[in-house]
Amino acid sequence: MSVGTERAGLGGRGLQWRAAYLLAAAAVYMADQASKAWAVRRLSTGEVVKVFDGLLHFGYAENPGIAFGRLQEGGEFGRWMLATLAALAVVGLLAYLFRTRRTDDRLLGAIALLLAGVAGNLTDRVRFGHVVDFIEVFIGSYQWPTFNVADAAICTGAALLALDLILEGREEGRRRKAEGGAEVTTGG
Repeated sequence: MSVGTERAGLGGRGLQWRAAYLLAAAAVYMADQASKAWAVRRLSTGEVVKVFDGLLHFGYAENPGIAFGRLQEGGEFGRWMLATLAALAVVGLLAYLFRTRRTDDRLLGAIALLLAGVAGNLTDRVRFGHVVDFIEVFIGSYQWPTFNVADAAICTGAALLALDLILEGREEGRRRKAEGGAEVTTGG
């Protein structure tokens, strides 16, 4: 095994861990697609399932745009533009997954969630021309925009990625501070 491969964590064990994260991403993707198939069969007629009345409902919605219903007026051009961007995001996430160090579990988990979510919504966009949303959350009289399992995976993955960046920045700051303090001590 080359030094570059070892450093990147792509030894046999590193590939096994990445395969485990890809398997987890595939499981989230399948849960997303299965839940959307259920929503299309059960809810597309207009039925609303009240899981916790006034808090959590399942009701069918089609979103041809992006998150929170933005960019819905794009038509076929918008559909394929968003599908192309999502496909590029999947490729980028896969590349990032294989370049990340094995010890970055939080980062690898974030990438797996993002990958599953983006691929789930990409599948809908290619198959149907829109994303199937069905989860409705209410906080008092406020209704959160309707979403799906893929959206939840994307938001969770993005939050983990942001957390990783914050914690990594703090760790880097501590390292610099420790190195700076050590230089002052040894230099005087």
